[in-house]
Amino acid sequence: MSALLRHARYVLSGNPVTALAFGLFGLLLFAAIFGSAIAPYDPLATEAARALKPPSAAHWFGTDQLGRDIFSRVLVATRLDLTIAFASVILAFLLGALSGVAAGYFGGWTERIVGRIADTIMAFPLFVLAMGIVAALGNNVTNIVIATAIINYPLYVRVARAEANIRRDAGFVEAARLSGNGEARVLLGHILPNIMPIMMVQMSLTMGYAILNAAGLSFIGLGVKPPHPEWGIMVAEGANFIQSGEWWIALFPGATLMLAVFCFNLLGDGLRDIVDPRQRT
Repeated sequence: MSALLRHARYVLSGNPVTALAFGLFGLLLFAAIFGSAIAPYDPLATEAARALKPPSAAHWFGTDQLGRDIFSRVLVATRLDLTIAFASVILAFLLGALSGVAAGYFGGWTERIVGRIADTIMAFPLFVLAMGIVAALGNNVTNIVIATAIINYPLYVRVARAEANIRRDAGFVEAARLSGNGEARVLLGHILPNIMPIMMVQMSLTMGYAILNAAGLSFIGLGVKPPHPEWGIMVAEGANFIQSGEWWIALFPGATLMLAVFCFNLLGDGLRDIVDPRQRT
């Protein structure tokens, strides 16, 4: 563990972009945990007298058409968006990694069944598939998480299946079998831990896609229901006022969404450098 931490410090010190990504990630976590406590205004409180005010010292991001403080809403929305992203990525990892590892390790009919399921999902335009799932099940947070996990499932299956297929005849696996370990113990205790580094990178990369998917569903009216603050809803509401000159309503939630996706994409590259044993010296 100490060697990994030293290597992580080395990677971060030598790559300022990766250090920036980890800094942004810490900032997003801070906003998600403490956003409700530090928000200067109630994100749901409306006041007609301050509607459509541009950014100022009193309202850093301005106010929307109902007089709500946009900075407070962006801050509080971080928790909801990150919760949806984290939950959907963890669910996709549990389903995709376990079934993909089993498919790569056992092969045969297991690999064919898992492969056909993944191919069937990939045959649809993924965002359209997410729209259909949410429209059929109902647009609440739980169903958004399920829909996002389903469309991310093939990504984890393909990575886990390929890595398990490579390692199933490795020396440490043969040694585990000769030591009397059953197939389930070899699979979960030896192969799965060895593919976790690359799966961690995959989880980081799909976090950005999960955030975009949740925001996209909210933008078209199939995501989180108003008046709850959510980045996609706020961009959709602000889009109606761009032509009349109230650019700040859509700009700041959209910029926050862009920074979050940018952060997780860069975070994936940094994690790859940190966990890759070939990068260690």
